[in-house]
Amino acid sequence: MSNDTEWYPDKYYNVSRWSDGYFAINESGSLIATPSQVNKPPIALDDVVKEMVSQNIELPAVIRFHDILRSQVEILNKSFENVIEEYNYEGRFTGVFPIKVNQMREVVEEIIDAGKPFDYGLEAGSKPELIAALAYNDNRDSLTVLNGYKDHDYLKLALIGTKMGRKMIIVIENVSEVQALIEVVSEMKIKPMIGLRAKLSAKSQGKWASSSGDRAKFGLNVPEILAAIKMFKQHGLHDCIKLFHFHIGSQISDVRVFKDAISEGARIYSKLSKMGIPLEYFDVGGGLAIDYDGSSSKNDSSRNYTVHEYAADIVSSLKGICEEEGVQHPNLVSESGRFITAHHSCVVTQVMDEITPYSDTFDTSAMDSEHSIVKNIRDAEASLNSDNFQEIYNDTCGYREDCYNAFKLGILELEERAKIETIYWRVLRKISQILKNQDVIPEELQTLDDLLAKQYLCNFSVFQSAADVWAIGQVLPIVPLSRLSEEPTETCSLVDITCDSDGKIRQYIDYEDISSPSIKLHKLDKNPYYLGLFLTGAYQDVMGDMHNLFGRLNEVHVFSDSEDESNFYIEEVITGNTAENVLSTMQYNPDYMASKVKRNIDKQIKAGKIAAREGVRLNDFYENCLKSYTYLKV
Repeated sequence: MSNDTEWYPDKYYNVSRWSDGYFAINESGSLIATPSQVNKPPIALDDVVKEMVSQNIELPAVIRFHDILRSQVEILNKSFENVIEEYNYEGRFTGVFPIKVNQMREVVEEIIDAGKPFDYGLEAGSKPELIAALAYNDNRDSLTVLNGYKDHDYLKLALIGTKMGRKMIIVIENVSEVQALIEVVSEMKIKPMIGLRAKLSAKSQGKWASSSGDRAKFGLNVPEILAAIKMFKQHGLHDCIKLFHFHIGSQISDVRVFKDAISEGARIYSKLSKMGIPLEYFDVGGGLAIDYDGSSSKNDSSRNYTVHEYAADIVSSLKGICEEEGVQHPNLVSESGRFITAHHSCVVTQVMDEITPYSDTFDTSAMDSEHSIVKNIRDAEASLNSDNFQEIYNDTCGYREDCYNAFKLGILELEERAKIETIYWRVLRKISQILKNQDVIPEELQTLDDLLAKQYLCNFSVFQSAADVWAIGQVLPIVPLSRLSEEPTETCSLVDITCDSDGKIRQYIDYEDISSPSIKLHKLDKNPYYLGLFLTGAYQDVMGDMHNLFGRLNEVHVFSDSEDESNFYIEEVITGNTAENVLSTMQYNPDYMASKVKRNIDKQIKAGKIAAREGVRLNDFYENCLKSYTYLKV
């Protein structure tokens, strides 16, 4: 709370650290996107919002920068290509995008298109994802890696892809799948490409540590791998085993975890190769992290390595062990979905109102015969100064506690309690101002600003648009879209418009603390105040629920354009859910509901309680609300 740290535009939001160069603050204080980092003009996000408003695209909304998707695909593939050349590695990189990370059709299409020069493929983990992959991954030189538990139809769909000339790799996750695959192969009369997923002993860390180790949900231990190979040999299918795979978790923040896993995985791969298994691909799974908080550390929301270092550690470790074991270098596969998609999408919302824990409107003037607690706290406020603020703080907290106890016993009147509470909060705000000029702040007062923080009411649902924030405490960067050349003065937390007390964001990134309970924002004025939630392109886009029946957001797809006066154009608008959409999803019948309301209004008209003209207007309003966006209108 001391003011000895100089303010600068990026002090409170760390944009330069978490954005990987895709976002920045310009000289006029606007947040800008630089979608391809080079050779494309910057895009001011507040200009995008203004155009959306002019086109009657209501907020909250998702803004997608598809240029960022393309850039991330290129960065990942070129990083591996460069490292492979640097280390004289004999295999090639042929990565896949896991559809589960973002199943949106337009996202998958963009990634497939951007990945064509690199033969970048898809990974599917369910029948619906496999159905999508069969339709969209039409590059015969790229892989389609099939994970997840499988039934007869899943396996048959995979072999249909094989018949279509695609490189469909069916990854065995469980020993029971071996016999199921043998039966479908016999039925379809075609040889598959098979992968074996190992359950490594190497341990992961962070929120997804359970993805690795003996208790992992997926994968075969070493005895099960050998048993599976024996079964395939008995049916003449061991020569179809082409891929060795493991996955040690998502968002791996410490590069040493990868090194341990590669070391173990490479040994298993090498031993299998020396047994005569014709493996061609080494799939390291996912885990390539995003630096959500910008700390470049081992924190769960960060990473302590670069993409180049990630690729180099994989290539160098695998090469060393393969050469030591005397086996061929395999082609490399990764399933790095979070890295590909996280940056390209953000949620933009408008602050609708502010909620304060205090009020200055109640008259606290002295009155005859008022209780001594009221007089004491008023006297404490009058004597407050920079020398006795800690003493006055302690006394004031004591008077407030006395107030609650006396009120419960019926000793205090409601007006007296109102005076005490008003003075209490006023004293705390005055102490907060005194602390700004103190070199040393007492420990018990170090969280005073957070106690006094306002709550900014934002037009969105945490459960729909930032599910990981609520579910696992993920930290997402939050930044105002404008006024960034102006120092923010309001200590705030953000709450959504759901009727759930969990509908709030509890931790924020600032220049000192990556999990601060509050965020510095600007004082609200008559102009709209827009905030962006960033790095939402991985999982957040597709994991949202129907809490309060808010449903999916409107979204726009933005491309950079140097020939446009605004430096961008909105290429596509996808309309979010209306009230009738979400009601239908929950088995309501909007037509029946409208007719039922109309019948009830008609009854009131016939009874003379509503005028006919007013009844028509009321019925029209109800039907219009059924067809409208689920979020608040500005």
